Order: sequence, then C-alpha cells, then structure tokens
Amino acid sequence: MRILLIEDEPEMASVLKTALERQDIIVDHAATLADAEAVARLGHHDAVILDRRLPDGDGLSLIPRLRALHLDVPVIALTALSGLDDRVAGLDAGADDYMVKPFATVELVARLNALHRRSFTSRANQTVVGRLTYDFRHREALIEDQALELPRRERLVLETLIRRPGRTIMRGALEEAVYALDDEIGSNALDAHISRLRRKLDDVAAGIEIRAIRNLGYLLRAAS
Repeated sequence: MRILLIEDEPEMASVLKTALERQDIIVDHAATLADAEAVARLGHHDAVILDRRLPDGDGLSLIPRLRALHLDVPVIALTALSGLDDRVAGLDAGADDYMVKPFATVELVARLNALHRRSFTSRANQTVVGRLTYDFRHREALIEDQALELPRRERLVLETLIRRPGRTIMRGALEEAVYALDDEIGSNALDAHISRLRRKLDDVAAGIEIRAIRNLGYLLRAAS
C-alpha cells in the first residue's frame, strides 16, 4: 500500500511515517496543500491521510481538488478538531473517515487496511501466473496455498509486475511502487531486488519468468 501523508508538524509526521513503514506501507509526505497536490499528481496512492490545520489552509479543501483531477483516492482526515460539527464537516467535504488526535496507530492502520480492502470489491482479488497465486487482498504470494516469504520491497516488485502479466512495466513505475519519493535509490537497487526475487521464485519452481526489457523496464510471465 502507498499512502500520501499530509501533516505539517515534523515530529508527528516523522512518528507516523516510521510507524506506517513498519507495517509495509510506503509513505509520501507533504507539509502543505500546495505540495500535497503536486505529489498527488505524480503517482498513484491507495489512500490519503490528511491533517486539517495546514499552513496554507484547511486540509479539507484539498478533497474537491483531488476529485477534479479524477483522483478517486480514499481520504482519512486526521485532526485535533474533534467537535461534532467538525466531524460532520469533514465527512460532508468528502472524507471517507475521520479520526481525532490523539489516536492509536494500530487503529489508523486498521482503518487504512479496511479502505484498501474496500477498493478491491470491483476487482479480481487474485492473479495466477505459473504455479504462483498472488492474493491482492491479503498481499500474499502463494505456491499451492503455502505462503512465499518475501521482504517488503521484493513483494512490492512482484505485486506491481503481476498486476499486468505479460506486459512491460516501466522502470520508473516499478521504482515508484517500491520507494517513497524521498527515499535515496541506488543506481542498481531495483535490479538487486529483482535478482533476489527471481532466485526465490526459481527456488520454489514458481513457473514464472521476470524478463528485463532493455532501456524500458521488466515483464513478468509464465515460464515457457
């Protein structure tokens, strides 16, 4: 899961980012409405966590701007404004959920997961390639119902490639799926993740080939 965190307090942003990344969630952070809109335009996010009191306005004003950009991403308002009128205003503005500070991180993660699961109601929850089944709802790679243990970034590579089996995924799209915008990415870091993923798939005879497409990206397909 990749989320956009919009929070102007550095300490709160840092604590949230660290806690969410421990749950295998990629976090892009913005401290203002202007920066948030620019980041939202750059890539796909599965959810937005939105503070209301931001330096350049009420965070709720971002929601209609996202919708105008056809970014139908679920939004959780996370704010110290706790009155009934504030909560109603947040939901009326288009927020999918409203949480009041202080809060428990475990509850925030649970709500993010609930929103993420809901997004799959109209999509297939699983894709099968070779002997491997990828369960998007539970984010598991399975070989004959046995989970294949993968580190976070290798699993994100696999998840991104298997969404479009047989089609080339551009290198930039893979890096966007695996790394947050402020991560430092080594020149061969993505290739190293893919190399390790290939070995693990071969070790379990997954029947999958990950092919490098020169100067473009990578393609996943059933092994011939």
